[in-house]
Amino acid sequence: MMETKLLIGGRFVDAIGGDTIPCVDPSTGETFAAIPRGTAADVDRAVEAARAALDGDWGALTAAERGRLMLKLSALILRNADGLAVLESRDVGKPLAQAKADVTACARYFEFYGGAADKVHGDTIPYLNGYTVMTLREPHGVTAHIIPWNYPLQIIGRSVGAALAMGNACVVKPGEDASLTTLYLSRLAHEAGFPAGALNIVSGYGEEAGAALAAHPGINHVSFTGSQEVGVLVQQAAAVNIVPVTLELGGKSPQVVFADADLDQALTFVVRASVQNAGQTCSAGSRVLIERPIYDRFTAMIAERFQALKVGPALDDHDVGPLINARQRDRVAGMVAAAKDGGFPVLAEGRIVDGAPKGGFYVAPVLFGDVKPGCHIEQNEVFGPALAAIPFDGEAEAVRIANGTPFGLVAGVWTRDGGRQLRMAKKLHAGQVFVNNYGAGGGVELPFGGMKKSGFNREKGFEALYGFSAVKTVAIKHD
Repeated sequence: MMETKLLIGGRFVDAIGGDTIPCVDPSTGETFAAIPRGTAADVDRAVEAARAALDGDWGALTAAERGRLMLKLSALILRNADGLAVLESRDVGKPLAQAKADVTACARYFEFYGGAADKVHGDTIPYLNGYTVMTLREPHGVTAHIIPWNYPLQIIGRSVGAALAMGNACVVKPGEDASLTTLYLSRLAHEAGFPAGALNIVSGYGEEAGAALAAHPGINHVSFTGSQEVGVLVQQAAAVNIVPVTLELGGKSPQVVFADADLDQALTFVVRASVQNAGQTCSAGSRVLIERPIYDRFTAMIAERFQALKVGPALDDHDVGPLINARQRDRVAGMVAAAKDGGFPVLAEGRIVDGAPKGGFYVAPVLFGDVKPGCHIEQNEVFGPALAAIPFDGEAEAVRIANGTPFGLVAGVWTRDGGRQLRMAKKLHAGQVFVNNYGAGGGVELPFGGMKKSGFNREKGFEALYGFSAVKTVAIKHD
């Protein structure tokens, strides 16, 4: 069983309580490792270490020096890519090819933010005669990062990368169901030469370590990706200390396919966006809205692809892997069963491969047809490989249906009509709108975040750097 430690103040240590949490392989249901069960006491010492780093070696570095350390970390991630990918695949249950893509994306985040660290500038402001007025961008201080289990490597890159680039010292609490690559990454950061306390990682349960971190009075900013329910608790905890938060809370993202679209091109994106990581993706395109003249034709094309999807062990690199745990499998299976009982026709289902371990947490991808706007599976995030196909007539109805959920994270539009492309992009309530594509190949440079109950503030791109810094105005009277 592999050894894991917390990273606190530049040292690899056990949790103060000495307890551990088993790591279960979603493909088999078997325990294959253990992580430290950090608690509030471990969070206390991590926050203390981060504060000391700000007052010490980390805070003394120039922006260019911070950037060079991040570029070293990026290179180390790529050098260890094979091991990281296998570990991510086994721990999360995602097919190996997807895990490899996540490793590459993680390295790219640190590369992007490493290169951007010394390129975030303040401004000078014309003011009264005899004054020079400028703005400075400064780090918040100690930032908390509560990372989910579905994309550990990608999300630590997009969240921690931006925070470190701006000079914050970070305390990270990875998801208890998938912490191994985050803990692995801590060793690479140590090897890269980050000063003690610049990056601290405390694994543990959300209700213990995560809650303690969100509510800690020594934290100056909280970044959280996860469910709406927990997001509310995080925001409430941070509010007690009057601390800003960045929340990314999932979505029910629509892909809107008009009759003039290139259906062959759209098909690949629609299928992939609904089943990637077994549908356990906040930005999953879990609704496909299809204009009625092409509804039968396009649903038949999707159904053919769905029927060919194979589900199996993550390291065997099938189209779809298992869900993260038994609780998630049962939840998704229950929502699928309820939709079937509700009378929505199943147009196609993938299949679980012969010989898949009986203890694995597998659910076959399913395509539902003629789904009614407002029903449970159309309104709620399944977080599993289920796609709802919905017919519509005209732009106005497409907009109404697409905007008709509590979420607003991502949307896709498929049409050759340039005017329609712009009209739809402006009318859809989503933080990202993709036209004739979806997801944009990872999009490290593209600001990402939600509207409505999908959350607020932005990650990725330069917007994340602005979010992990505070503006200070300096007015100098010299005459």
